[in-house]
Amino acid sequence: MSRQPISLTTPLSDRDVSGLDVGDLVHLSGVLYTARDAAHERFAKTLGEGGALPFDPLGQVIYYVGPTPARPGHCIGSAGPTTASRMDPYAVLLIERGLKGMIGKGRRNDVVLAAMKKFQCVYFGAVEGAAALIARKIQSCQVIAYEDLGTEAVCRLVVKELPVVVVNDTRGGDLYKEGREPYRRAHTGSPGDDKQA
Repeated sequence: MSRQPISLTTPLSDRDVSGLDVGDLVHLSGVLYTARDAAHERFAKTLGEGGALPFDPLGQVIYYVGPTPARPGHCIGSAGPTTASRMDPYAVLLIERGLKGMIGKGRRNDVVLAAMKKFQCVYFGAVEGAAALIARKIQSCQVIAYEDLGTEAVCRLVVKELPVVVVNDTRGGDLYKEGREPYRRAHTGSPGDDKQA
């Protein structure tokens, strides 16, 4: 676990993500793409019909967010993370095409975690309740696909030092499990079973 933030700029390589551990604080810069469940459903339909995605996922990071409309003088409104499990039915389609990172909140299912290990992808957690702070790290926002979805349209973001935490690394580490263990041992004296989300 890194004590100091790790600075990474997209697109990311296998080497970039394989060097990350659960709990590492990362400052992401460069291009991110936004997509929520409605957009992911369209991705799946497009791929199933042999079509092309609105962006090449190779080396890229998707932020699960539906930003609010921008206020005057700003490029984007609040931009807090969406629950990642809503994208689980579609995530593997992008991971196997070279996606290197996903940003959201909450746990991922076992199928997604297995794909992350196989194809070298990481899952980052964004700070919940800090949507305004996150928005200040976003330098530009451009809708690139599915404008009819409104706030769930696919956008191209340019970010500078967006703070995220590694929740799941490429070796199967899980912050939701490992982060609880020291607390459990300190208060119960035994590891116990983690059966809660």
